[in-house]
Amino acid sequence: MQQEPFFGLNSYHVALAVIGVVVILARWLPRLVSNREPAAPPLMILFGAAAALLIPGLPTLPDPRQEPLVWELVSELTVIVALFGAGMRIDSLRPWRRWIPTSRMLAVAMPLTILAVALLGVGVAGLTVAGAILLGAVLAPTDPVLASDVQVGPPQEGEESPTRFTLTTEAGLNDGLAFPFVYLGLIVAAEGLNPGTWALDWLLRDVIYRIALGTAMGWVGGKALGYILFKVPRGAVLAETGSGVVALAGVLLCYGSTELIEGYGFIAVAVLGLTLRRMEAEHQFHRRLHDFSESIEHALTALLLVALGSVMPLLFTDLTWTHFVVALMLILVIRPLSGWIALTGTEPSRRERAVISVYGVRGIGSIYYLCYAGSHVEFTNEEALWSLIALVILMSTILHGFTVGWAMDHLKEK
Repeated sequence: MQQEPFFGLNSYHVALAVIGVVVILARWLPRLVSNREPAAPPLMILFGAAAALLIPGLPTLPDPRQEPLVWELVSELTVIVALFGAGMRIDSLRPWRRWIPTSRMLAVAMPLTILAVALLGVGVAGLTVAGAILLGAVLAPTDPVLASDVQVGPPQEGEESPTRFTLTTEAGLNDGLAFPFVYLGLIVAAEGLNPGTWALDWLLRDVIYRIALGTAMGWVGGKALGYILFKVPRGAVLAETGSGVVALAGVLLCYGSTELIEGYGFIAVAVLGLTLRRMEAEHQFHRRLHDFSESIEHALTALLLVALGSVMPLLFTDLTWTHFVVALMLILVIRPLSGWIALTGTEPSRRERAVISVYGVRGIGSIYYLCYAGSHVEFTNEEALWSLIALVILMSTILHGFTVGWAMDHLKEK
């Protein structure tokens, strides 16, 4: 039997080492110039792409256009944990007028963004109507995973300025609220642009029923989980153990059960976080649970961003100049303008409204939605959609990541 070389290189082990180097460098390098890590997400993507291009023999990850399931599952889990964490970070829900900017961003800015991106998709990128609707739905929600620098602080630490509160609550809820428009794209792809045959069913089932059910399941789940963690058995409650595993299991239970009865699980886990945070609000378990879930979120995000970077050279083979036009229009014009329109007449100052309008990072949620859609319907423009969305994620993380620190410091000076 031939003995293997003592220093034989296993491509899998090389890949693990490369991931470790990429994540460490992405987290460490920004510290050389700043005490923040705003540039870590784009650096993970860029370093992942560089590793795929420069290091021979690295294992090839499955193409998300051909094998979306793995990408869908990992991105789904990452978003679930991030949405729960976003809900957990909100110390106070009142006064209720604090929610006015959030409701405006959800009810006005997001539909405007979807409409504008869909029109660009048809008129500039040459997509089908179904593909354009899906593009708008995938790119409309802001990302709870990559926007931590503009969100509120951990539980019991405050830092809930109007800007941070609005961006956190918007990111926590708009992932689930984008789902009706994803379904709209799927319906148009399957049945054509004939609203008379499907509009009422879409409104009643995909908009009203599923949103209401997701909200109710999150509230019930939060109350039930709080009861288990803080109330029973008296004198030996689970919250005193400091373990977040049971709470994370409750998040997965809430999400899975909501999806089983056709509700929106993303809405459910965000509401679960908001509801659980009201239970024994001063208990230190909330901070421990937040830190536990945040660690899982950061680990999953790092792996997903490095993986996305490694397949970007493949996804970018279909890039055209029209993709750059759509991406720049979304990031620099559509999102800021729709946000500004939505926030007109609200309490935040002009400078606060500007920051809220501009800093809507695109990221992990977009990956999930496109994988979900691709696994249900075969779209004519799927390659173009992947190229465009990968470009938007890269540009958004770069532009927002490198400027968010300056913007938040500038906001404090007002």
